[in-house]
Amino acid sequence: MSSLPPFFAADGERFIPSVSARGPWSARHQHGGPPAALLARAFTREAGNGVQIARFTFDFLRPVPLAPVTVATRVVRAGAKLQRLAGSVIAEDGAVLIEATCLVMRVAPDSVSVPPERVAPPAPPAQSAPFELPFMSGNEGYHRAMEWRLAKGTWGRGPTAVWLRPRVALVDGEAPTPLECLVVATDSASGVAVVVDPAVATFVNGDLTIALHRTPAGEWTCLDAASTGERHGIGLARARLWDTGGLVGRSLQTLLLEPRTGGSTSGS
Repeated sequence: MSSLPPFFAADGERFIPSVSARGPWSARHQHGGPPAALLARAFTREAGNGVQIARFTFDFLRPVPLAPVTVATRVVRAGAKLQRLAGSVIAEDGAVLIEATCLVMRVAPDSVSVPPERVAPPAPPAQSAPFELPFMSGNEGYHRAMEWRLAKGTWGRGPTAVWLRPRVALVDGEAPTPLECLVVATDSASGVAVVVDPAVATFVNGDLTIALHRTPAGEWTCLDAASTGERHGIGLARARLWDTGGLVGRSLQTLLLEPRTGGSTSGS
């Protein structure tokens, strides 16, 4: 385990971030993964039993400061087969930082026969090389709070698969669930398969969608990722999501590609 602190400490209804939540674009802002995982934690508690979360969408409305936040959720529709939930991450001044929706589906075990998807799996974590994202620096921050292992490809040269698992808890005193581990990791897909040179351009994602056909298991998530972009500054990062048991789902991020100007850039 890391000597770094958990991503958050709970203080009543507030969540106080630690340096572990710091993102790559600014020392003043969080990576998108930890606050998104706070929403996943809250949605799971709202959803109840006998169901599975099938989709999250996160809209990053503004940079999430390295400062206390609260999380609010509500039921949009509670049907017999589908639930629709909504939630927000809110700053202390009342500003909404992240808006999210969550699709929850009823599960009926062994009710349908479905052939498995035939896709070659990545090398498992134990057979993958330790790895660090070159554009993330310093001894503290999200990049140090996660363990990274390169399973496939060469970073910076097209599609790449990387295993990640948290070295720290999401919330102090709580063991992170597999779903929280997956959400903490998945916002990094755009950094795993970069489409621009991080030394000369940034690639901030304005959103994150995670679609799951089964509930993940364990700590490890593999982001089998690829990105594309256009010269006018819009890109997409997409990833197959794996746990050590097989495919779990897919993710998609919409990217804003911009040349670096010498100043710090904030984002998720």
